[in-house]
Amino acid sequence: MRRKPGALLPVEVALLEAGMALHALGEAEFHGYQLAKEMEALGGTRRLVSHGTLYKALDRLEAAGLVTDRWEDPAIAALANRPRRRLYEVTARGSAVLASIESGRAAPIQALRTRESTG
Repeated sequence: MRRKPGALLPVEVALLEAGMALHALGEAEFHGYQLAKEMEALGGTRRLVSHGTLYKALDRLEAAGLVTDRWEDPAIAALANRPRRRLYEVTARGSAVLASIESGRAAPIQALRTRESTG
């Protein structure tokens, strides 16, 4: 799929929706697998083809300023006897872009372009 400048792909919109749903459940930050599970639970989105699809989409959202990420503290991962997780959080801009899509003020294809031109 060829992307137009300023466009959000359906998977990126679904990731923002899942992130906001997790935030509403009290999760300020979340990891990729948690997002994928939430996307599946929300339905309406086909299952991700691969984790590469998920993380490439998250990287694009971060580059657009719609999510932030950080690596969790290695001590926390060590206590849980697992690798460190990369944690994500939807930014205020990400929340605003999603709200404009959901309210019909902007289509996913125009969401970023509209936000970029106004500020």
